[in-house]
Amino acid sequence: MNLSQYVGTLNLLGDESRIRLCALLRARELSVTDLVRVTGISQSRVSTHLARLREGGFVRDRREGQHAFYALAVDTLPDTAKAVLDEATRGADPTLAGDQRRLSELEAERRGHFPESFAGEMDRHYSPGRTWQSLAVGLAALLRLGDVLDAGSGDGAAAGYLAPYCRSLTCIDASGRMIEAAKVRLGKYEHVRAEVADVHQLPFRPSSFDAVLLFHTLTYAEHPERAVAECARVLRPGGRVVLLSLDEHEHREITAPYGERHAGFSPRAIRHLLSRAGLTVSFSDIACREAKKPHFQVVLAIGDKPGTGSPKPRSTNGKAGKSS
Repeated sequence: MNLSQYVGTLNLLGDESRIRLCALLRARELSVTDLVRVTGISQSRVSTHLARLREGGFVRDRREGQHAFYALAVDTLPDTAKAVLDEATRGADPTLAGDQRRLSELEAERRGHFPESFAGEMDRHYSPGRTWQSLAVGLAALLRLGDVLDAGSGDGAAAGYLAPYCRSLTCIDASGRMIEAAKVRLGKYEHVRAEVADVHQLPFRPSSFDAVLLFHTLTYAEHPERAVAECARVLRPGGRVVLLSLDEHEHREITAPYGERHAGFSPRAIRHLLSRAGLTVSFSDIACREAKKPHFQVVLAIGDKPGTGSPKPRSTNGKAGKSS
């Protein structure tokens, strides 16, 4: 190599990101998506760095259909470049070590195994079939419910998980279109009915249900206090209201287009609403927080109606039991 080539090599490797890419591509082929996931460098920057490394003869690429895979051109790499890379990757650099750890995790994930480094963070990682939906299905199977009202059911998405484990399930929503969709979704269950109704004035007699679900309904209700009072009215003694709601927030510009009337409710505000309706609040707190900005939080609250009584268990043949 002449002096100009030496300088060109040093300039090309004089960037931390390009050394990281070379270190990862030394032993295996990787795609741009792989490199982005392992390094956290943006896709555009990874592509730009790979283009420069390829032009300099450091990296070769191979196409497979619409996908491109990259590897370090070890056989044709100048000795000076090899020496620089050897020296740069020899020590226990925390950045390079972190890249190698994440690459190992990526490969383990694709093999269907969870590396030990996932311990304590399994809820943040994906594996085939291990979704929140499958978790909800599994947890619902533990339930033995009586007569349930889903107040503000929408198209019955949540009700579909619970339907097999209720003696009866009633879905109400103010939207006729939503109720029609719910009827289609839940049509296979004879013990389920769906009808248009106003949560502020429920068309049911007092003490009609063993449990009432208020899942993300309060923020849409014109009068939240009245809605909760109605749910308490139709609840049997010993019955329970389970409520989910956005926590109080300052992002009306995001939620208003969805038709929400209120900017969430704090755990304390929900506790007050349930107590005013005559329910005993056993829990009201933040249940989860979204990973993406603006990090909306969801409040879970449970209110029990004083008195005796409990829902009858479902039958053991997998279908909802009937009233005696």
